[in-house]
Amino acid sequence: MKNKTLAVWLTFLGGPLGLHRFYLRGFGDLLGWLLPIPTALGLYGIERVRLYGLDDQGSWLLIPLLGFTIAGCALTAIVYGLMSPEQWNRRFNRAASPEAAAGGTGWPTVAGIALALLVGTGVLMASLAFSFQRYFEYQIDEARKISQ
Repeated sequence: MKNKTLAVWLTFLGGPLGLHRFYLRGFGDLLGWLLPIPTALGLYGIERVRLYGLDDQGSWLLIPLLGFTIAGCALTAIVYGLMSPEQWNRRFNRAASPEAAAGGTGWPTVAGIALALLVGTGVLMASLAFSFQRYFEYQIDEARKISQ
């Protein structure tokens, strides 16, 4: 039996590492194995900022990968949390009855949904702002080079 509350929290907290995919679909899930790649690239972008500063072009291309991965996992946690018990059990607990307790929504599930909404939105907005700011600064620098 796959518990919806546990899946929501695994998706929110361990989603960028694919933990929710392994919990729900097993270790044969390809996407579960691929999710750590953009996470690691984003963390490498943060390390590049620490080493080379904010003007490093590689960092402003890599950091948003981490943000978008976290935001996507937060959205997935929200989708899982908002599934009705019948949908949840039909999708992940096929042998159980549609009203089985594993697909139920309680206060811990609602707290996970709320936190995923809060953090996911914040991370998404920060990633977009960082990306656009660096892109437009780069465009201005290139325009200055051309005009000189």
